[in-house]
Amino acid sequence: MGNEADQLSAYARFRKQPIGVISVMFILVLCLISLFAYIIAPDSSEHANQMHLSIHSKPPGFKTTMIKIPLEDTPSFKLSYLFVGSPNSFTEIPISSHRIQGNELIYTEIDSDIQKKLNWKIITQDATDFLDEFIYQKSFHLGTDRYGRDLLSRMIVGTRISLSIGFVAVSLSLIIGIFFGALAGYFGGKVDFFVVWLINIVWSIPTLLLVIAITLALGKGFWQVFVAVGLTMWVEVARVVRGQIMGLKEMQYITAARALGYSDFRIIFKHILPNITAPLIVISAANFAGAILIESGLSFLGLGAQPPMASWGGIIKDHYNYIIMGKAFLAIIPGLAIMLIVLAFMLVGNALRDALDVKQG
Repeated sequence: MGNEADQLSAYARFRKQPIGVISVMFILVLCLISLFAYIIAPDSSEHANQMHLSIHSKPPGFKTTMIKIPLEDTPSFKLSYLFVGSPNSFTEIPISSHRIQGNELIYTEIDSDIQKKLNWKIITQDATDFLDEFIYQKSFHLGTDRYGRDLLSRMIVGTRISLSIGFVAVSLSLIIGIFFGALAGYFGGKVDFFVVWLINIVWSIPTLLLVIAITLALGKGFWQVFVAVGLTMWVEVARVVRGQIMGLKEMQYITAARALGYSDFRIIFKHILPNITAPLIVISAANFAGAILIESGLSFLGLGAQPPMASWGGIIKDHYNYIIMGKAFLAIIPGLAIMLIVLAFMLVGNALRDALDVKQG
């Protein structure tokens, strides 16, 4: 009953912090966006990688007329395409003008004075249906990147990488950190000496350099970054767990558990760890933000998610030169996204720290 009352009290204190509540709602919205990214994104192709080089680097709100030409090998629909993106089933051509002349569509591509012809009867037998279905206005709400891809779609799909890297890295750091921290704090002696020595060694190496070294050893790629970031964040968890367990293992209920013959494994995982969840939750929120920043830095350096995968850090890498070319939005938009998501997790961490602090009650 006491634990339930403490949880209710912590929940009530958290609800009284509007910034923390808003941050949680913002993170939940991002989670939904990442889950249904390809349903929400205007470009539902895999990695939102539909390129239109003739309309590259266009500003937010840009609109153009498109011709959609179905490909000969059109893949059949699969339910998985809603969550992982679908192969391109058509080619889009941005045009500046068009007209029907007999069985031919005569059109002019953007940034070109050359007129081209297309036999529209190859696609459909009705000219009206062709004009209505295969020629349409397309809006790019956040503009296009250097390859003419829809920046909004790339940002939406990129949400997945930022959130997934945080989740996997934090989970991995908790598993490793709790294991080593529990061993050091509970058993002490030589075990504690070895774990503290290992923590100090890892702690002394700059995080980004260590991640780069691990990434180079494992190879460039999506999952390699997850492992690399997780392997560098466990030391903070281990230090917290070690300190908490060293204070709790001398409590009377732990002494009673030993007297009853409970195993060390049961005492650690059944009686000690449940009582240190509060600091673990707080440090996990901070590590989540740190993992997102590290992944963005790695992608910026070309060591993170590899093209054509959509990564916010990768988008900045592709467009940071555009800041001095009058198209700073291409780097500012993903930069703002990274700043907001990191800020949200830091604010949640601060709110949880205050809510879970029993002295606040």
